[in-house]
Amino acid sequence: MKLAKAEEQLMEYLWSMEKGFMKDILECYPDPKPAATTIATMLKRLAEKGFVAYKLFGNSREYYPLIAKTDYFSAHVNGLIKNFFNNSASQFASFFTRETDLSTTELEELKKIIEQEIKNKKK
Repeated sequence: MKLAKAEEQLMEYLWSMEKGFMKDILECYPDPKPAATTIATMLKRLAEKGFVAYKLFGNSREYYPLIAKTDYFSAHVNGLIKNFFNNSASQFASFFTRETDLSTTELEELKKIIEQEIKNKKK
């Protein structure tokens, strides 16, 4: 499931904190900070979508992510590959390596990663 940009930003803060109360989350935002009610609404939506949960401490809620950042990102990239590259990872890789401004060093690093993954798959 794709999150709205503001929801992704909130999740980024929560992923980096691992858990936090509303005041902790608000402190992560640059000035001018959003209203606490805005953050509360987003947290409620994220909980309904299954992205966050909370523990009650009196009247306060400590929020924590239910979905790991890598899992969210992986699903997002796989959806991108499916929707824009005919479900072909090689088409995606071709586009990515040709259309982005990667240096020779970065391309060499990618080559090493791919070669290592090929070795791992053959084991």
